[in-house]
Amino acid sequence: MQSLVQLIITILAWLAVPVVLVYAYDKWVLEPRRPKTPDGEPEPGPFYARAAGNLLPFVLIGAVMAIGVKTVFDWAGVVAVPLSWLALPVGLWLGIDSWFFAPRRQIVAGAVRAPDPPLLRAAYFVLPVFVVAVIVRMIRAETLDFSLVLLLLSVATGVVWALDHWVVRPRREAFATQSRSPVPPREPGTVDYARSFFPVAFIVLIVRAFIFEPFRIPSDSMMPTLLDGDFIVVNKYAYGLRLPVINEKFIDTGSPQRGDVVVFRYPPNPSVNYIKRLVGLPGDRIEVHDDHLVVNGETIQLQDNGRFNDGCYTGLRLSTEVVGKHTHQVMSCRSPHGLLGARGFPFGGSGNPLPACDRKQVAHDIGGWICEESGGEGSRDRGDYVFDVVPPGHYLMIGDNRDNSEDSRAWGLVPDKNLVGKATRIWFNFDLQRSRVVNWSRIGKGIE
Repeated sequence: MQSLVQLIITILAWLAVPVVLVYAYDKWVLEPRRPKTPDGEPEPGPFYARAAGNLLPFVLIGAVMAIGVKTVFDWAGVVAVPLSWLALPVGLWLGIDSWFFAPRRQIVAGAVRAPDPPLLRAAYFVLPVFVVAVIVRMIRAETLDFSLVLLLLSVATGVVWALDHWVVRPRREAFATQSRSPVPPREPGTVDYARSFFPVAFIVLIVRAFIFEPFRIPSDSMMPTLLDGDFIVVNKYAYGLRLPVINEKFIDTGSPQRGDVVVFRYPPNPSVNYIKRLVGLPGDRIEVHDDHLVVNGETIQLQDNGRFNDGCYTGLRLSTEVVGKHTHQVMSCRSPHGLLGARGFPFGGSGNPLPACDRKQVAHDIGGWICEESGGEGSRDRGDYVFDVVPPGHYLMIGDNRDNSEDSRAWGLVPDKNLVGKATRIWFNFDLQRSRVVNWSRIGKGIE
């Protein structure tokens, strides 16, 4: 079965170039010459052109699968940078032409529908590519404020739509009436784009700002609760409704509780979102001792569940912890030197990557993580820390992966204004760095 699928992918990949060329030739060269239907649309093309149009999405998917999803995504990230800069000038050019020059071309054409010049048709054809390039660049950006992007997109498309509906369209129709053009003026393509994008962008902005926001786990700091590549749902109204972009709370709907998994704006750089477990509330005195949390002098016990080994981590302690109302697992290594990278540790006498590590970046950079606890008896654990009393309006965050988490031990406390929301559920899992790209068993899991 697998060989059959691979054969189909190979065939589709080889067909990609001829199919794209046939489709483009028909779209840009033959279609404008074909007779028009009563609705003004070109008549259907020959069989080979229709077949190329139907095959286009399948051959593109086949080509992507044959080359490799990660490789194609990396290429797209490189190409998206210059293409994204072309989106705005091309969009403005098309908007100006469709509002002011296209109606004049129609008047000159008289009783037949005036076609756009070839360069304009090409621009309309590639504009979605430029828009996709902008989206890819946004996805790859680590410091991008999506709320600001959605707000600007909503305003821009709304203004274009409203300006055409109340100002430009009446003038366009009046001009066509005065000139007695037998063909009604077409709606500008940019207005069609704006009318399509505005409600989507506005609804997504409202949902993302006040109800739920998606978030991708970018690191191992919350293992084993959350894995790099998990996509989670963040409850935005759990800790109060906040205005988008400025993040100012205007309705108080609840407060963070001890043990919550919280997404927040990274204090040293608020343009980056982080995720950790909240362990310290205002007025608390928190310590970390031998990977145990000590809250106001009371040690939270860890129930031993054996050792954790997933191929990229080996030998770590796996324990169950109860913080507040949340029962979850943590990973730890009680050692004065913390975790060791396999490339710097003579594992098996070689210092090579762990043989079962299926994450390309981890295997390439550090080879995997090894917990070596021998010889550290009586020494202070590397993760031990004593905090001052948590001041009002601030919270203390710790990762479940106690020895591989950059958290409040490294950069301090999180102010209330930096809170984004409460992590509630995993809705998808996707990681191009793993040999198993999608882990279906994680989809739908609640977050404790």
